[in-house]
Amino acid sequence: MERKKLNNAKLRSAGYDERNQVLELEFSDGKVLQYTGVSHTVARGLMSAPNAWAYYEDRIAEDYSSRRA
Repeated sequence: MERKKLNNAKLRSAGYDERNQVLELEFSDGKVLQYTGVSHTVARGLMSAPNAWAYYEDRIAEDYSSRRA
């Protein structure tokens, strides 16, 4: 999955597979997590948010299940 670089200290990049509704996030420590069931709207919101980390905490972190990629 191709990821887009994010200008954020805690999140390096984000990628989205619309067909499977999987959001993939790379964190500053190198960890990569995939979140399942994420809508296109939420994924695009993260990638265009002025503060991606705040968006992640508010709308993704506790609302979607994740697994290591």
